[in-house]
Amino acid sequence: MQRIVLLLFLATTTLFSQSQTELSYYLPQDVQYNPSIPTPQSVIGHNVGKWHITHDKLAEYMKVLANASDRITIEDRGKTFEDRPLLLLTITSPENHKNLNAIQKAHIEATETNSANTENRPIVVYQGFSIHGNEPSGSNASLLAAYYLAAAEGSKIDDLLNNTVILFDPSLNPDGLQRFAYWANTNKNINLNPDPNDREYREVWPGGRTNHYWFDMNRDWLPVQLPESRARIETFHSWMPNILTDHHEMGTNSSFFFQPGIPSRTHPLTPQLNQDLTKGIATYHAKALDKIGSLYYSEESFDDFYYGKGSTFPDINGGIGILFEQASSRGHIQESDNGILTFPFTIKNQFTAALSTLEAANGMRKEILEYQHNFFKNARNEASKEANKAIVFGDEKDAAKTYHLAEILNRHKIKFHDVKSDFTLNGKNYKKGYSFIVPKNQKNTRLINAMFEKRTTFKDSLFYDISAWTFPLAFNLDYDETTTSKAGKVVEELQHLRGGVSAKSEYAYLFEWNEYYSPKLLNAVLKKGLRAKVSMKTFEANGKSYDYGTIMIPARNQDMSTSEIYTFLNDMAQKSYIKIDAVSTGLNKGIDLGSNNFRSLELPKVAILVGDGITSYDAGEIWHLFDTRYDIVATKLDTKSFGRADLSRYNTIIMVNSFSGLSDGNTKKLKSWIEDGGTLVAYKNALRWLNSSKLMKIDFKKSNLTAKNISYEQRGDFRGAQVIGGAIFETKLDRSHPINFGYKNNNLAMFRNSTLFIKADKNSYNNPIQYTKDPLLSGYISEENLDSISSTVPLKIGGIGRGNIIGFTDNTNFRAFWYGTNKLLMNAIFFRDEM
Repeated sequence: MQRIVLLLFLATTTLFSQSQTELSYYLPQDVQYNPSIPTPQSVIGHNVGKWHITHDKLAEYMKVLANASDRITIEDRGKTFEDRPLLLLTITSPENHKNLNAIQKAHIEATETNSANTENRPIVVYQGFSIHGNEPSGSNASLLAAYYLAAAEGSKIDDLLNNTVILFDPSLNPDGLQRFAYWANTNKNINLNPDPNDREYREVWPGGRTNHYWFDMNRDWLPVQLPESRARIETFHSWMPNILTDHHEMGTNSSFFFQPGIPSRTHPLTPQLNQDLTKGIATYHAKALDKIGSLYYSEESFDDFYYGKGSTFPDINGGIGILFEQASSRGHIQESDNGILTFPFTIKNQFTAALSTLEAANGMRKEILEYQHNFFKNARNEASKEANKAIVFGDEKDAAKTYHLAEILNRHKIKFHDVKSDFTLNGKNYKKGYSFIVPKNQKNTRLINAMFEKRTTFKDSLFYDISAWTFPLAFNLDYDETTTSKAGKVVEELQHLRGGVSAKSEYAYLFEWNEYYSPKLLNAVLKKGLRAKVSMKTFEANGKSYDYGTIMIPARNQDMSTSEIYTFLNDMAQKSYIKIDAVSTGLNKGIDLGSNNFRSLELPKVAILVGDGITSYDAGEIWHLFDTRYDIVATKLDTKSFGRADLSRYNTIIMVNSFSGLSDGNTKKLKSWIEDGGTLVAYKNALRWLNSSKLMKIDFKKSNLTAKNISYEQRGDFRGAQVIGGAIFETKLDRSHPINFGYKNNNLAMFRNSTLFIKADKNSYNNPIQYTKDPLLSGYISEENLDSISSTVPLKIGGIGRGNIIGFTDNTNFRAFWYGTNKLLMNAIFFRDEM
């Protein structure tokens, strides 16, 4: 009997979910639809929700729709890493399209003047879908939303389109969406199976959430390190939308969330009126979802603190960001605490919220336009009080890092200047070409504050994301308050400092390790087969001081002629933005070039462990670093293939954050490889595994935290308050140690999002990086953890046989914008034999 009931249940749910895919299930029936506008099915070959839309079909439909409708124009803003188009549709009335440039100009001018007309000006709404590829209901709903906006007819839609310019981004993550759609579709049953144990709902590693290099792109709105982000940020600043929506998914047993989030977790730089307006918009969502009988909630989770998220980035730019989170079917149909959850139902909710957003934008148009105008008016008033105040940032020995921070400012339309001439401030040298000055008195002064501030006090102790992202600290740049009197010309066209070789040498060449792209140049030299050595001590040659880590390339006894070496080095120096010095003698002040304190270097042969048990974000960041910045070939070695792999091909293996480590047999294999001279670089929880597997003894500092006077209801907040979600801490460096080569200062800001605390070694020379006694620079940490981190070390180095293990408690390559600590990994790779 039970079997018969189950079969009837499955048959019923199958028929129910399949019937839901008709357009009538989704579309409002209070309007007529133009029959000349192609439906999604007529182009993609199936009803919306029957299959997961692949990006190629999604793009095809958007192009067909734009061609068929005078309400839509379409542009290709660039390519993803996998060469998929980054499409944007501009949707508004045909009359508005005729005057679109004038509308855009008037909209931007309203953010720059003290008076602005809100009577007849359209509101601008940016609608973005599925920035996480395996949260696909958003992009599938975009098919319906685009069709509705193109085909619906009547006074209601005419009024909406006359009063609104919609910037429509159907897929914020084309590569991830394609990857997930393939998985869900290839594992779909004809007889839909809601069993959550089915393979359809269990993606293989790394899943479809991320882009090509496994980045969570919803954390890149402020750093803008990825091509997808750069395209949308350029659109954002060219239009300054009033509302931006970000359609996501969450756990299957949830319902539907819309903002506001938890009020106490809003960033203090966000005006209260922003949250009040968000609540006003929320009433439209509630009304629309009530109408279709969907459960929802608000103000209970998520937050508006980190400005690098899509739903929060607009809040510091005069707009209103709105996050939608839909319970995910993760495939086509799945059991949930709220009953059977079908893919079409998740799409319908997202579509409903997309339309309610536009209804709110139209209904609250004047109010929201006035808010944006006043946001910038008040910001200008704040900026004028800053008078001639400015921020200077730079690194006298590293022009490339300085350039890349300036590049971010440029993308955010923040004005900055060259320094007029070299100067010293608070013991730091700011050189022309290596430094820039940012005036406080400019339009985006609030965004500047958000990027440069150091914050250590908070209303709340819980954060959905990181609590600190101070950009000059992330880039390990000197920075100070200064005045605009030291500013030179406005930088109109940002350019890298030129590299090259000073002259042809018959003896040797030298370049310092300080520049960001020094590892790129050294890798090219070693890959070419040239011999190179690293200086273990400081010295002076031709009247110039050279620091620890200086690279020396002999001009003689190489497999290339001196002329060929010069040509090659000059070419690579230009590509790496490095200045190489030619020297004609080995006699120096300090160590000579023939000294044993110059150690021979070996070409890195790197494998990165990936696959089950490994955190894909961390692995992807290293893959991206090697592949896109340093041109270092690294093998992605899957944990499933480890047992069969010939490890002798590699001299370095990187194990990022790992919660499971390796099997006993593979651990023995790894240990043998290390004993034979290999170097293992390990991160975060991989250190726990190293300790438990007895590959390296690590003396962790244990917490004795006890909950006192904490109720059952408060237990979650109590535990959450002990999480270091992402903060910045000061360390002191032993610059003579190879792990620190290339750093000019004795202190280094390090990012931390773990509670792994390692006790310092009794021998000081074994603590080349150590947290200071009071290390917090920016961000949140509980008092208990602040006490625990004091004077501990973020690095542990050990050895087995002829090899090394180098362990970091935290990610030195965080989200691709933590340029300041990338060199720690490079040092571990290039100078591994000197550790």
